[in-house]
Formats: sequence, structure tokens, C-alpha cells
Amino acid sequence: MIAYVKGTLEEITEGNAVVEVGGIGYNIRISAGTMNRLPRLHQPVTLYTYTAVREDAFWLYGFLTREELEVFRLLITVNSVGPKGALGILSVMSVSELRFAILAGDVKLLSRAPGIGRKTAERLILDLRDRIPADEAAGSVSLPGASLPGTGGGGAKGEAVEALVALGYGSGDAWKAVNALTDMEEADVETILKAALKQMVSF
Repeated sequence: MIAYVKGTLEEITEGNAVVEVGGIGYNIRISAGTMNRLPRLHQPVTLYTYTAVREDAFWLYGFLTREELEVFRLLITVNSVGPKGALGILSVMSVSELRFAILAGDVKLLSRAPGIGRKTAERLILDLRDRIPADEAAGSVSLPGASLPGTGGGGAKGEAVEALVALGYGSGDAWKAVNALTDMEEADVETILKAALKQMVSF
């Protein structure tokens, strides 16, 4: 209904921002990640919004980028994850970290979000793993504990295996995925990792 709100940032409280547009102040629910990146008060701001309409309430949820908004929309399609739960997830991890957590099947990391228990985290992985392109998640490895190793045996393929293990995959499955790749002898670690992630998703 409302694609975005562009105006002056007048107030910031935990989980909420007030943006004034033409003399009207809009209460917009935000994640902790968004709150930490907002400009100073009385500065211009644009928040891309999702509108939730209920019988007794009309809520706006705001994000600094369209990418975050799209991920939020994706999260709330999962059973048991409403707007509040989706904001909680985006409060404890970035979009890139979330993508890695889902592709890696990292239940523990997803369960860090308030209101997200083990069963809901497993449901997130089950429902969304096939809807997240592996090459988007492998663009940069920023998940805590999942950086590309600088050294390691086996050259680029060995480093890709180490990265997959750091993402939570078993070493056997990681080697299987990497060894299944052909014509990758001269490829760099990032290229191999992207291709291997696609293999892992299809296992």
C-alpha cells in the first residue's frame, strides 16, 4: 500500500522511528539493525515500507534498503514467523548472514533471534533454502566464524572445503560437493565456493 516514506527523522526509540512527512508523523517499526544505521535526528531519511493491516491495527515496517524489505517479505511467508519475528531476525544478523545461515542449515545461529526457537529455525531453513540463490549468499563470506581460510591444504578446492565446513556442512559432504565440480582446476576459492554451495543445496 505504502511503498516508502520519505521525510525528516524526528524520533527514534527502540523498535520504532517517527518520520515526518508534510506535517504528519508516521510511526514506523524498525529492526535494531536499521535503528543503528539511521541518520541523526532532524535529518532526511527514506524508509522502504511494508504495510500490515489488521482488524484493530495498521502498522508500517520500515527498512533502509529494498533488499532488506524483500528479505522481510520472504521471512513472513514462513509459518510461525510474523512481522515481529522477522524484525527480530534482522535485528541480530545482516541479510548476508541470514542467507548463509539458511543455506548452511545453521539452526543455532537462527535461534539467536528473539522468539525464534529451534523448530521455527528448522522451518525457516526448510521453507527458504530453495528460494535463496546460492550465488547471492556466496558473494561475500561474512557469517561469523565462516571466513575463507587464508591457508590450507588442497589449494583453492581445499580452502573451499574448509569454508563449507565453517558454514556448518559435514566435511564428507563438503568434499563430495567440491570434487563433483569439473573444469575448476584454475578457479579461485570464491568461484568454487559458489558452485559447491549450489551442489550442497541439491544434495
